[in-house]
Amino acid sequence: MNANEPGAAPMTNAVKEKLRRGETVVGMMVWSDNVESAVLGAQLGFDYLWVEMEHSPVSLQTLRNIVLGTRGLPAVPFARPPVNELWTVKRFLDAGVLGVITPFTRTGDDARRLAAACRYPPAGLRGCGSDLAASRWPAPGGYHDFADDNVLAIAVIECVQGLANLEEIAATPGIDVLFVGTSDLSFSMGFRGRQDEPALQAAVEKVAEAARRNGKWVGRPAVTVADVQKFREAGYQFLMGPTELGLMSAGAAAYLGPIGKHTPIPPAGGPSGGSAYTR
Repeated sequence: MNANEPGAAPMTNAVKEKLRRGETVVGMMVWSDNVESAVLGAQLGFDYLWVEMEHSPVSLQTLRNIVLGTRGLPAVPFARPPVNELWTVKRFLDAGVLGVITPFTRTGDDARRLAAACRYPPAGLRGCGSDLAASRWPAPGGYHDFADDNVLAIAVIECVQGLANLEEIAATPGIDVLFVGTSDLSFSMGFRGRQDEPALQAAVEKVAEAARRNGKWVGRPAVTVADVQKFREAGYQFLMGPTELGLMSAGAAAYLGPIGKHTPIPPAGGPSGGSAYTR
């Protein structure tokens, strides 16, 4: 049934609905400029796709193709732009993503900029140029109200300045999720990506407490199954799983290891961590 036909079920952001119900969502990060791997990932059981455009060569055209290629598939497309500016967020939303993840949220102004970019006036500053997004999300009541109700604004806390301004960021209306970028936060604190530092763990928990205190959902990387189980029990609802490249590496290890042909690849950050799979 077409979404515009009489009797069609209302369109919603399934991730936002799950978060509201208290469920944990898990996403796959799309790291390569390849639509096929994203479409496959959207069918495997992940709740959302995190299309990574801060650290990868994924193009805006590929993002649009991913948005179109995942029509009718379970995973909801989100994306991270390289910078938190109105014009970048606007282009990503107009391509049809239902969530924007902005890096290095340092101040309350950063958080307010993201929130405003994700909402139409009078609540925000998003401009009316949404024909492509509306073609992806043909909501019965019109795209603009649908977008204001369903787009997720996800602010990444990953530096000491963000920690210093945490309360103001967490209290910002229109921010839905505070996501802890554990690798960059580790570097910002002087730990070079190491994840086992007590001070880092305390900082991560500080972000989680501020998020919950201000009615925001809280997220973080969860690379392994053990991570997912641990962090879900700790109350983290928005989890970022491995990249498609990480999953390919894990699959190769499982397939080639028993026959003695697997060649391990060291993480990008070396012994200290800091790989693409933990940001």
